[in-house]
Amino acid sequence: MPTTAIINARVFDGDRTLEASTVVFDHTGILAVGGDAPADAQVVDAAGGTLLPGLIDAHVHTNAESLALALRFGVTTELEMQGTNTADNRAHITDNDAMADVRSSGFGITPPGGHPSELFPEGFRPGPPPGAEAGSKPSGPAPLMPFSTTPEQAVSFIPQLIERGSDYIKFMVDDGSVEGHPGLPMLDRATLNAGVAEARKLGKLTVAHALTIDAARMAIEAGIDGLVHLFMDGPHTDEIITLIQDSGAFVVPCVVLNASMMGITGDRLADDPRVASRLDENWSKTLRSSFNHYPQGKITDVLGSVRALNDAGVDLLVGTDASMPMPFLGGLAHGASVHHELQYLVQAGLPPAEALRAATSTTARRFGLTDRGRITEGLRADLLLVNGDPTTTISDTLNTHAVWRRGTRLPTA
Repeated sequence: MPTTAIINARVFDGDRTLEASTVVFDHTGILAVGGDAPADAQVVDAAGGTLLPGLIDAHVHTNAESLALALRFGVTTELEMQGTNTADNRAHITDNDAMADVRSSGFGITPPGGHPSELFPEGFRPGPPPGAEAGSKPSGPAPLMPFSTTPEQAVSFIPQLIERGSDYIKFMVDDGSVEGHPGLPMLDRATLNAGVAEARKLGKLTVAHALTIDAARMAIEAGIDGLVHLFMDGPHTDEIITLIQDSGAFVVPCVVLNASMMGITGDRLADDPRVASRLDENWSKTLRSSFNHYPQGKITDVLGSVRALNDAGVDLLVGTDASMPMPFLGGLAHGASVHHELQYLVQAGLPPAEALRAATSTTARRFGLTDRGRITEGLRADLLLVNGDPTTTISDTLNTHAVWRRGTRLPTA
C-alpha cells in the first residue's frame, strides 16, 4: 500500500492545532507530522481544510452495518455499551477497513427484568437490521447475560465477562423512572459496590448507565470510573458536580439521547444535505423520530449540567447511544449523531477545540486506547479530513473530504 501525504492542512492533533501542515502515513501508521511530502507519496491537497484524528463515539450499540455507517461520517472507533462485539467476536471487524473499529462491554450487569428490557415492545427480538451485511451476525459463544441481584452474583460475573472478552464492565443503575417504568428492578447499593470493587481489583475500567441524579450519586459513591449518561431528571446541584469532580470520573453526556428522551427529534440534522446524503430510508426515519419517554425534561437543564461539569474540569466524552434503525429508538443515527453531539457540547459552552478533544484524545486516554485519538508519529492512521475549520465552526466536521481507517482511504465518504 503506497504512502499518503496530506499537505496544506490545518492539523488538529486531538489536543491543539499544530503549526505543521503535512502529515505522512501508510497502513502501518502515521510516519511523520510536519516536513515535506516524500517524492513517492500519493499527495492529497487539503487546500486549507482541517485534518482531525478519526472521531470516537463513546456510547453505542452496534453491528457491522452500523460500523460501516459510522465510518462514512469519520467515526473510526465506536465503544459499545451493551452488545456482542467483544474481543472474542470481532476479528471480522478488526481487519475490515470498510467499517469503524469497536470495543465492547459485552452485556451490562443488571437484575432480571431490569433495564434495558423496558425499552422494547413485547415480543421484540433484536436482530440484524434491514440491509445488514450478510454474515454480520457475530460468531463465537453466546453472549453472557450477567443478571445479578446479590453482591456474590455480581462478583462472580466479573471474571466471566473478562474471559468472554469484555473490554470494560458496565453496570445498569436505573429504576425506570425516566423511561416511564418506575419501580423497575435495579441493582442495590451493596451489589453495585461489590461488582465495581471486583472489576477494579481485576484491572478493568468500569462504567455506569445512570439517568437520574440519585443514580449518578450511587454510581460515583461505588467508585465507578465513568458515567456513560448524564442525568436528566432536573438541574444539577453543586453537590453532585463536586462529587463527580472529586471522584475523577469521566462523563459521556449523550445530550443527543437526552434530547430524544424529551421528544426532541433529529429532524434538523436529518435535513442537512451533508447528513441526508449518507442515510438510507430506515436511518433517516429513525433520526426523525425520538424516544419521547421523558417529555417533562428540560434540555436547558442538561446543557447547564454539561457546562458546570466542564467548568469543574471533569473529562467529557462524546457519545450518542445510537443503536438500531427503529423509530422507537429514534433521534439518533450512527456517525451522524456524533456531529450533532459536538454541536450540543458547543451550545453548552465548550469551545469547539474542547468539544473535538471530547471526541478524540480525551476518549482515547480515558479508555486506554493508546494507539489512536491523536495525530502523532507512530499512532494508527485513523484520520478525518474536512473542508473548513471546525476549531472555530464546529459544524464544519460534517464537511467530509476524506476518511482513512488504518491508512486506507474510504472510497465513498
